[in-house]
Amino acid sequence: MNEDEIAAGLAPTSKYCYAQRVASQLFIAGQVPHDAGSNLVGEGDPSAQANQCLENLFTLIELHGFEQRDIRKLIIYVAGDEQNLTDAWSAISKRFDDQVPPATLLGVNLLGYTNQLVEIDATILKERREL
Repeated sequence: MNEDEIAAGLAPTSKYCYAQRVASQLFIAGQVPHDAGSNLVGEGDPSAQANQCLENLFTLIELHGFEQRDIRKLIIYVAGDEQNLTDAWSAISKRFDDQVPPATLLGVNLLGYTNQLVEIDATILKERREL
């Protein structure tokens, strides 16, 4: 974690790297629904949690000099029942104006934080001509 990420509003973490740039690619670790104060956003609400995960993701993308259009793949992890998957996907689809980049939506048993329902990771790639 670097100071720029904290200044941009991401929650401080210990011994954790949010993102790593390799040439024209940005690899982003799973973004969780925490606000800048490390508080869980949207307890019990997969839509709110998906939105917070995306806010954190978009913050990282911009911070590292990329744009949302550079998202090449999303993996969305959702804990709980089928309705949680539906609600999370609906929120994500809405944020991308129904133009979601290639994505995998996975139902999982458990995520890393108590009451966490959604986590999103991404692969970001700028086209060579944009560098």
